Amino acid sequence: MLLTAAFAACLAAPGAFAAEGEKPYKVNADGKVNWPTFSGYRRYHSECHVCHGPGGLGSSFAPNLLESIKRLSYEQYLEVVVNGRVNVDAATQNVMPGFATNLNVMCFVDDIYTYLVARADGAIGMDRPKHTGKPPEAAENEKACFGDL
Repeated sequence: MLLTAAFAACLAAPGAFAAEGEKPYKVNADGKVNWPTFSGYRRYHSECHVCHGPGGLGSSFAPNLLESIKRLSYEQYLEVVVNGRVNVDAATQNVMPGFATNLNVMCFVDDIYTYLVARADGAIGMDRPKHTGKPPEAAENEKACFGDL
């Protein structure tokens, strides 16, 4: 797996954001989501939406991520995001580039995962979710990942 030191410092260990069996997202009774879910929504729609369509539902040239995320482990998801994927057969040719050098993806790769799991579970819809607020540690993580740009 190709990772730079800056990216590696930003990535949580697989499952570090959720205990075993616990979902990485949180949705309150009032429908507000935790920051990682909201951040994942924002980052998905700035980077992934172009190919994978609104809400992860897929498009004519990229698969439905809500189905994919149900089959992939966190490690497999990370492998695809970092290094890309090529699926070619007689009927289809799907090529996803790797995003290892894209800070807007790699600094928020866990958040994007969190958003996709929430969507796949039906916990949130396609609309921009309301959120509970940005915790100080999220701002600190962004600064650590982006550095002094």
